Amino acid sequence: MPVLVRHSQQSSFRHPVIEEGARGTERTVSEIEGASLSNEAIHATWKTRIRNNFVSQCANPTCRTSWLQLWRGRSAPVFENGWTCSAACTLSRMRAALRRELDSRGSNREAHRHRIPLGLLMLEQGWITPRQLRRALEEQKASGSGRLGEWLVRDRAASEAHVTRALALQWSCPVLESDGHDLSSMAVALPRLFVDAFGVLPLRRASERVLYFGFEQSLDRVVARAAERMLGLRVECGIVPSSDFRIKHRRMLGAAFPPVELIEAATESAAACALARALEKTRPLASRLVRVHDCLWLRFWMRHKQGTLPEREDVRDVICSIGDAS
Repeated sequence: MPVLVRHSQQSSFRHPVIEEGARGTERTVSEIEGASLSNEAIHATWKTRIRNNFVSQCANPTCRTSWLQLWRGRSAPVFENGWTCSAACTLSRMRAALRRELDSRGSNREAHRHRIPLGLLMLEQGWITPRQLRRALEEQKASGSGRLGEWLVRDRAASEAHVTRALALQWSCPVLESDGHDLSSMAVALPRLFVDAFGVLPLRRASERVLYFGFEQSLDRVVARAAERMLGLRVECGIVPSSDFRIKHRRMLGAAFPPVELIEAATESAAACALARALEKTRPLASRLVRVHDCLWLRFWMRHKQGTLPEREDVRDVICSIGDAS
């Protein structure tokens, strides 16, 4: 790695020496750029070379000090690929990220689609008869609970496989098998609170860049998109047969998840302050903020990621809710 050696500045502006160890040569900025350059141009070139090649500059665009990491004496926290030089700059960047997430609430909502009702779809496929459908609907209405597919299976009018296939047709997604579900590696994909609240089952990683999420009845694409942004992976969703889903989901909730801190904030400003404090306290090597429905998910990476999914001990999560977010 190149080493920057700082010399005292003279009236003739004797500039720093850049040691290029790989080539074993030393050249001053004046020699590199030419003696005809003005002092202002050389200063600008020197600053650009430091920013791009040697050390990090504060990522806060409104930073008044423009502190460089070399002289600030701290290498963390790093938030969304940018290092901040002070707690004030961390708060400024967190406020901007929080506004970005809250302003995107409307755009992240999936457009309403008029889906064919499950009973009509199964009737159209020839998997049930009109009489069986009427009976299941009457029993569902009388009971006041239960899904139509459950009543059809209970009445032995349809198999669970047919109900699962019908749900997949409704959502235009595949039917996913739960075989080979690895609890230890999948527990880092989402916080336990999201797995429980949104009924999602992180199933497996199919390749270096694809992760599969399973659902029992309906897909939650907001959760899938949030995981994509946080993990940097493409998330594919599908329906898992109810009997398999419930067993695997119950086991998943008992797995060891990364540590999580829950924050309740009254206002957007209070949320930004609380998240910035958590960032300054933890000082992660990497971190990112995404919104999951009405929650804000902040993840810290304590070590650089070796693969596409981190180890449980290498990450920490913060989940924040805002009182007036709705």
